[in-house]
Amino acid sequence: MKIKSIKIKAKKSEYPIQLFDSNSNRIYYENSDGYWRKREYDPNDNEIYFEDSNGFWYKKKYDSNGNDIYYENSKGYWYKNGFDSNGNLVYHETSDGIIEDKRPVKEMTIEEISKLLGYEVKIIKG
Repeated sequence: MKIKSIKIKAKKSEYPIQLFDSNSNRIYYENSDGYWRKREYDPNDNEIYFEDSNGFWYKKKYDSNGNDIYYENSKGYWYKNGFDSNGNLVYHETSDGIIEDKRPVKEMTIEEISKLLGYEVKIIKG
């Protein structure tokens, strides 16, 4: 459910204004000072978007297991995560240049690599 715009006229006594989706997730909040924030959720109730009246926003993406795999915000910061089949974090990279890589390394012979690629591989010295 995407919220494009909301126009609400309320009296001071009617604040804060809060709207919820069918899964009871708060998707909109506004106080009497005019500050507001809105959120969007995917079908699995994972928060995928946030925005506020100060101009700050962020987006998130999740894999099919609900793991948080991507985040980016209006200040230019981002991160990427990778998970193994057991849901363990094995890769993390940020826009700050931080990379944490715990993915397993598979050792292979030249013959195994050639078979995998479907053509001959030779080692050359450079």
